[in-house]
Order: sequence, then structure tokens, then C-alpha cells
Amino acid sequence: MESKLYVGNLPYNVTEDDLRGLFAQAGEVKEVALIMDRATGRSKGFGFVEMMTQAEAEKAIQLLNNHDMGGRPLKVSMARPREERGPGGGGGGYRGGGGRGERRGGGGGRGERRGSY
Repeated sequence: MESKLYVGNLPYNVTEDDLRGLFAQAGEVKEVALIMDRATGRSKGFGFVEMMTQAEAEKAIQLLNNHDMGGRPLKVSMARPREERGPGGGGGGYRGGGGRGERRGGGGGRGERRGSY
């Protein structure tokens, strides 16, 4: 039975304590995780709240989906299972190189090795 909720469209200044207090209206809160941007240290505007039971999670959705928080309508739904990600993160990072043939030193066609037949 799933009791973990996705909470989106959060104000950027919201705290985990704010979420815990809000979701306590629906029942006992087991865990709160506010997702933070590593570079800036501020909220990314979404998080996860785990309720003690599925019934409390469903009640939280009914009570708090589209609830106004700091002028923003919250989006509350059952969290989807985390997708498996391969090692190394994705995209980004320095990949080197550029266009084709950049490291070949010029030429590259047949006949470049004259006299080595």
C-alpha cells in the first residue's frame, strides 16, 4: 500500500516544517522530503510527503490538491515509483571533441600514407 505523495508547485520559501504542519491536517506524517537545488541551496518547488497509512494519503490528496499555499495552487498526487537510472548521471559534463575529424591531424583520406606500401 502506497502512502507516499508527490507535492508540486510549492512556493520556493516553503520549509519541511511548513509541509509537515499542513499535511498533519490529513493524519500522521511519517516523512517529509523537500527537494533542494544543489547549486543554489533553495527549494526546487516540489517534494514528497509520506503519510502513515494509504487512507491518510488519500485524505491528504482530497484536502490539499489545489490548496492555495503562498499564492500557488498545490499539486498533490500519489508518488510514482522512482525510475532506475544508470551510473554516471545523464547528459552534461565535458565530453571533449567537437566536430568529426578534429583529432585526426588533417587529411585523413586514402593516399595519405604514400610510400608505405
